[in-house]
Amino acid sequence: MTAATAAGSTSGRCSEPGLRGAKSGTRAGTTTSAALWALAVIILRADGIDVVAEATNGGEAVEAVRRTRPDVVLMDIRMPEMDGLEATRRILTGVADAPRVIILTTFDLDRYVYAALSAGASGFLLKDVTPEQLTAAVRTVRTGDALLAPTITRRLVQRFAHRGSDTAALHRDLASLTPRELEVLGLLARGLSNAELATRLQLAEATVKTHVARILAKLGLRDRVQAVIVAYETGLVSVGAGGAAQQPTEQT
Repeated sequence: MTAATAAGSTSGRCSEPGLRGAKSGTRAGTTTSAALWALAVIILRADGIDVVAEATNGGEAVEAVRRTRPDVVLMDIRMPEMDGLEATRRILTGVADAPRVIILTTFDLDRYVYAALSAGASGFLLKDVTPEQLTAAVRTVRTGDALLAPTITRRLVQRFAHRGSDTAALHRDLASLTPRELEVLGLLARGLSNAELATRLQLAEATVKTHVARILAKLGLRDRVQAVIVAYETGLVSVGAGGAAQQPTEQT
């Protein structure tokens, strides 16, 4: 497993320590402040994760990721010259087998975090993250899982989502989904886990996982985080009184 990093730095330093994870084969990269990056590198290396690139701004991050092809990128949302949001868009747009991107931020309910998730980031971490949380997050997104709990994702969506956004336009054709898949997507957006979906729909959990995988594939989504965003922005699920998620209809 390998990682790459791109971080704002007053020194303008950009290095590429080889970082390959013998334990899991994951490659990672980071884009954070210099002090946080130094600590992150130590933490990741101690857990057997290879850091293959480091950058001091968004432009360097994009170039480093294209050159080193890490599995995971730790991206600071605010950097000089090009911010982490634009860098995330460029890294993930039109790229086959793109890396997973984890956003590092000071505030969780941040419009920039939401925009990054809409652009394809797999989740975010606060900058006071513990070493255990950092390494667990890198390994989680490497396996294809979303980092955010559905409830946190919904809080972001409810605050910042807008109908008719670019994300909705890209995925508005939900006609490709079967009635059951639409139901699963709606319930997923309301925060149900696979186990809870299985109980609610009286299905085997393996069947639920198959439905979720098909939804992601049909809509061209990377993970459940993007699925939640699309469900709200297309109007499949709306925010009702008191901030509760509401589904217009539930199909069987």
